[in-house]
Amino acid sequence: MPPRSEIRSRLRQQRRALSPAARATCAKQVARRFTASPLFRAARRIAFYWPSDGEIDITPILQRARAYGKTCYLPVLWRRNQLRFAACRAGDVLTFNRFGIPEPALPARKLVGALALDLILVPLVAFDAQGNRLGMGAGFYDRTLAMRARRTHWRRPRLIGVAYDFQKVAKLAPAPWDVPLDGVVTQLQWHIITP
Repeated sequence: MPPRSEIRSRLRQQRRALSPAARATCAKQVARRFTASPLFRAARRIAFYWPSDGEIDITPILQRARAYGKTCYLPVLWRRNQLRFAACRAGDVLTFNRFGIPEPALPARKLVGALALDLILVPLVAFDAQGNRLGMGAGFYDRTLAMRARRTHWRRPRLIGVAYDFQKVAKLAPAPWDVPLDGVVTQLQWHIITP
């Protein structure tokens, strides 16, 4: 099994190499597949991410969620390198965080924790059939979602990875702090990890 750093480097390069047309086509396919799912239909509060570094653009999903009256959130960098989530509407003011990623400019009292959400769309670099996820390496999502690892019954919020199909690898060696996904949606198919 290749080291995580090697997998991360190879797949980041591969997704950045996609043409703008290929990215747009994949984004539409992912949006069609995801918004047809029972998970999307049942969720009222959904967290999205702002794509960077070649990640799939989930703006088409965000637009459809708003059209259906769902409350949409974006992550905001928070204390102890964790994330909080801010409700966002079309036209809201965004500011750039220290990584240059836009996030809503809201006061801390208006931010919510992950437990307030039904569904979180999670960016990733690689995933496997067991729901293991390889992120960018900073651990923001794993620290934020650590409470999920301690739960055996209640699985809220549901964690759905969004990826290109080529980001699936045979096996990832999970780190002790990794939080597994409930499923992954790609432009070609759903990868359901847990019921």
